Amino acid sequence: SSNEHKSNFKKSKEACLSYIQDALLQKQWKRAAEFLSCYVESLEKDYSREHIGPSEMIWRIGTEILWHHSQSNMKEFNCFMEQMKTLGVKRYLKVCLEHVFHLLCNGQIDEAYQNLSLAESWRFGEQTAIQDKEMKLIQAYRGLLDYYSWSKQKSILLEHGEDGFSDLAVEREMHGYFRKAAVALKEIIKIPGVWDIFVKCYVDLLEFYGDHNEARQVLNEYAYNSKFPANPNAHVYLYQFLKRQGESKKSLVSALKILHDIVPSHELMIDFNTMLQKSKKRKKRRLGLEVIFAALDYAGWKENAKAWGCLARQVKQIVISEKHLDWIKQEWSSRKDWWPAFHFSRYLAKRNWQENKSLSYEKALVAGILLGKGCKYFKYVSHQGCKAQLKRFRMLKKFMNRHNLVYLRISG
Repeated sequence: SSNEHKSNFKKSKEACLSYIQDALLQKQWKRAAEFLSCYVESLEKDYSREHIGPSEMIWRIGTEILWHHSQSNMKEFNCFMEQMKTLGVKRYLKVCLEHVFHLLCNGQIDEAYQNLSLAESWRFGEQTAIQDKEMKLIQAYRGLLDYYSWSKQKSILLEHGEDGFSDLAVEREMHGYFRKAAVALKEIIKIPGVWDIFVKCYVDLLEFYGDHNEARQVLNEYAYNSKFPANPNAHVYLYQFLKRQGESKKSLVSALKILHDIVPSHELMIDFNTMLQKSKKRKKRRLGLEVIFAALDYAGWKENAKAWGCLARQVKQIVISEKHLDWIKQEWSSRKDWWPAFHFSRYLAKRNWQENKSLSYEKALVAGILLGKGCKYFKYVSHQGCKAQLKRFRMLKKFMNRHNLVYLRISG
């Protein structure tokens, strides 16, 4: 019966998709390809009156298989993608973009540019308006490739030295790429979103031609416009631009302060701490201590010698001056229950000593101040340092003997 046929067909499809999923999870690409072929064939032989349109699953699954299959090649992939483009206008631009990404990954830049240009000229009634944002993305990636061509021409001209701009033909070609890239990139970054690569390339174009005000405006908009999602990179790019322009420390600190609030573990926190420590304002030096403590809360910083050096210098200065011990006490109060095991175990002391003696010295100094000279980390490292007759470790031991009771005031 018709109902029985529909029921069996539905079960068959679901079973086939289940087999495909299982094969994909086990990275059995050949097996997955065979089941996908059966799945497509079953759709073609569907005798029910219900219209079954091309499924996005075929596109997604097929792309994944062709990407990993040992016997697939660019000719087959290109053929598959062209078929997918013709199956549904709603996904046309998305398929075009994925095709372009695959071409770029295989170094076929000219082919990718050609595909973007063809997609940019695509029109299909109301769908054109509906897919306006996707069309802008197509244009933006085409602009990105124009930027790539501009960058290559720039390198050629700069290699010629002072006479580099004597070749007017090359220079005109370079300006042509600049105009096309600038127009496309400028359009995409007006839309609220995360456009890191497009912003970086557009700013590079502007800076090269000396339009620093426009570059500053773009970066400020990208970092501070509330319509855009919170994005740490936006503040990184702004900071780097301000630094290149030789802006005041106040401007640099302001940019990094926001970055610290968003990502306290960012690698630029060392630069931030260094700037704050050089300030004459007590409030900023206090913030500097907070910044470096917060960074070292993260596992990725556990063996960062620069970070431990920053913390060691500041706590040592505080101990010697005997001013602002309350700063250390406040930071330590929320960490004293877990930092000893996280940073200052005997196992870590032994490993740090073997791998990086400079790191072990900085950590031992901090451990001694925070936990006293009875701390496992300090005892092991200082003993090994003195045993190796390293002067700085003998001086470290003398320093801790002189200030041994400080940790009691810090620990409360």
